[in-house]
Amino acid sequence: MGLFHKSEAYLGVDIGAGGIKLVELHKTKGRAQLWTYGIIEEPLDIHIDKHEKTPEEILAESRQEEDFSTRAKKHKDIPADIKDPRIEHFASLLKELSKTAKVTTNRATASLPVSYIFHTVLTLPHIDEKKLNAVISAEIEKMLPRPVNEMQVVHQKIPALADNKEKDGKYVQYLVTAAPKDLVAFYTAIFQKAGLQLEELETEAFALERSLVGRDTATAMVVDMGSERTNFFIMSQGLPVTQRSIQIGGNSIDAVFGRVLGIEQEDVGQVKLDASRLNASEFDIELFNSIVDPIIKEIEYGFDLYLKQTGNEGKRPEKIILTGGSSLFPPIADKIKNFFDLKVFVGDPWARVVYQQGLKPALNEIGPRMAVCIGLAMRNIGYKN
Repeated sequence: MGLFHKSEAYLGVDIGAGGIKLVELHKTKGRAQLWTYGIIEEPLDIHIDKHEKTPEEILAESRQEEDFSTRAKKHKDIPADIKDPRIEHFASLLKELSKTAKVTTNRATASLPVSYIFHTVLTLPHIDEKKLNAVISAEIEKMLPRPVNEMQVVHQKIPALADNKEKDGKYVQYLVTAAPKDLVAFYTAIFQKAGLQLEELETEAFALERSLVGRDTATAMVVDMGSERTNFFIMSQGLPVTQRSIQIGGNSIDAVFGRVLGIEQEDVGQVKLDASRLNASEFDIELFNSIVDPIIKEIEYGFDLYLKQTGNEGKRPEKIILTGGSSLFPPIADKIKNFFDLKVFVGDPWARVVYQQGLKPALNEIGPRMAVCIGLAMRNIGYKN
């Protein structure tokens, strides 16, 4: 692969509660080409607020609000002796995974956990660019869970809809995202100790938009079912405009299997994988109602809330895209499909990636788990529908 053409290499890394996933893509002739990938499945404690000593207490506070990726490049303000043992552990896993997967680049993009990210849409009158940062900070300060000077805030202008006559060009909408500075420092330290150059940090929402939605401007919801949580993102005009999260995920399914079948936790993973190859009709769906029903209610609520917002009244949701490791579990996908009068399908994050066709069966099986890191690796490559 890539023997006769110059290519640029990009590494996407997703560190989550269920382990670490990475994908290396090369930009060859303007297309994203799969080079290598790797997965380490291991429960990881990524919750920085559970520990007495955090990177924020060690790092000097920066009062400047700047892009996540700009901060990630400033390795000089990351001490080499951060005491948090999880940083050493995560870095060791990441370094070993990179070696095993034979990664060829040290330039990486990583994602920040949804549960820590503040995300909103602001509607503002036209403002001088020099004053915009201050105005946005003032607007969101009362909404943030932490003081604004402890958060890194970025914003992006949302393209105006041609049929949005209500605003009549007098107002502009901005997608605003904020992340705790100590979280940014925490991730930066992990990559530094793993010997990787963390060039950019971004939210999972943008990575999933890139790998699963692409240039499609239709209104859709991406439902990402992780180990601990299920995240819900409404995509519109090619941007993730809302995000919500509930604490139900693959671990909840594991618990049902363990309880019903009476098997040990270490055996549940293989049983669930085998079960994913069965038809939904072969399951007693009632056993999983406590998992599926809250997901369906959250999808309903998310769409309802979004469509009641000013400027969204005329929009029509067209599809629900499922992703994450548990999205292939038949009872969940099947019940969502039966409940909503929309296109409901498991997204294919490899659709905009060139790869050897012989890999297709293996890639299809792991695809839902890799959607975030594929989107991260695509950040500087671009994509085609």
